[in-house]
Amino acid sequence: MEQKLQRLLETVQRLHRRGAYPNLAKLLSKIHPADIAHLFRFLDLKDQRMLFNLIPDPEVAGTVLVEVDHSTAAQILESLEKETITEVLQELPYDDAADIIQNMPEELAEEILHLMEDEDSEEIVELLKYAEDTAGGIMATEIYSLHEELTVKEAIKSLQEAEDAEMVFYLYVTDEHDHLVGVLSLRQLLTVPASVKLKEIMTREVISVTVDTDQEEVARIVEKYDILAVPVVNDTNKLMGIITVDDVIDVLRDEATEDIYKMVGSSDEELLLGNKALRVARLRLPWLITNLFGGIITGYLMWIFKVTIRDVIALISFIPVITGMGGNVGSQSATIVVRGFATGKIEMSGLREVIFKEMRVGLIMGLICGLTVGLVAYGWHGNPYLGLVVGLSMSIAITVAATTGVLAPTFFKKIGVDPAIAATPFVQTANDITGILIYFALATGFLTLLE
Repeated sequence: MEQKLQRLLETVQRLHRRGAYPNLAKLLSKIHPADIAHLFRFLDLKDQRMLFNLIPDPEVAGTVLVEVDHSTAAQILESLEKETITEVLQELPYDDAADIIQNMPEELAEEILHLMEDEDSEEIVELLKYAEDTAGGIMATEIYSLHEELTVKEAIKSLQEAEDAEMVFYLYVTDEHDHLVGVLSLRQLLTVPASVKLKEIMTREVISVTVDTDQEEVARIVEKYDILAVPVVNDTNKLMGIITVDDVIDVLRDEATEDIYKMVGSSDEELLLGNKALRVARLRLPWLITNLFGGIITGYLMWIFKVTIRDVIALISFIPVITGMGGNVGSQSATIVVRGFATGKIEMSGLREVIFKEMRVGLIMGLICGLTVGLVAYGWHGNPYLGLVVGLSMSIAITVAATTGVLAPTFFKKIGVDPAIAATPFVQTANDITGILIYFALATGFLTLLE
């Protein structure tokens, strides 16, 4: 598959260089929209717009936009005529259209909504009331539901006439006020007598979310209960929309990507900045400045212990490995905890077990690494006490680092700071400082034996 897409990209770039746009348009008409969207990842904004303009069918163009991230889709559309933008957006499900419009400049977004048909614009405006990362922001409002008083025969007839339903793996049942009262499967509908009413066979315990539920929580619910869709209700339990498993997959991918970017002090915004080095650097600097000051503090601590270093110069040999291993172990523990919080696999109630587990893991790794580096120190410099100091320092530093890797994300989560952003730089800086303190404090205590 990758080879096919690579050849496709090379063909598109070759036709573009030659200016063979009729041939390029003909090629695009034969490519699946998802593959066209995949090509966009390797093109700058100018070429993305060029390629998009060559797609003749608004429906295909709309499908391509659904497959790219919303901010990129908004940027692609901004260069088009407003009537063309409107025509393309009307081919999209309301939730996708709302997400794209939300990423447009405010003035342009208002003009587009004004140009849209009343029914479409009303649905989109309603969706724009919800934050983009909530259930209301990602739900599809083109929902299909059945009244609880319908018979099975009437329900099947209604189902056969449905054209624009988002999906019908599950059939949601409502009362006269559109309140969600039950759910049933297609299999249930087809295996009971035709005269039975839906309220007699539906499951009344429906797994649902409210419009303000965070999208990560929605994803956890879908994963936990192994369902293909989850209905969205308001405060009065009125059925407002539906979130399907394809939307959940997008959420899981986006949230995982966001966490990874945060943990290295970056953001997916970089992908939209292209070659704007100054703005990209500004995004990364806060994370690096934190580590910079940590390094300065570490250097200051080494200066405090300058007498110990002067008397036992061999200690310098193991500074990088003490601080480096502590930082690595702390980052491992922090990553596990941050991801555990994000996926719901680690809860505050079970945190004590996680802390003790990481302490035990840190102790085991510390003893093994400490013994190894202690033997190296002894063999290298011929002083058994130096090996003892280096080995003990490594063991303690790694154990402390593993514990810090759990405690730091927990602390930031409790005070309302995203642990994905704050944990990694804090853990690395803290472990550099504690590693140096442990190392030189032990070395100072054994100084007479080390000289």
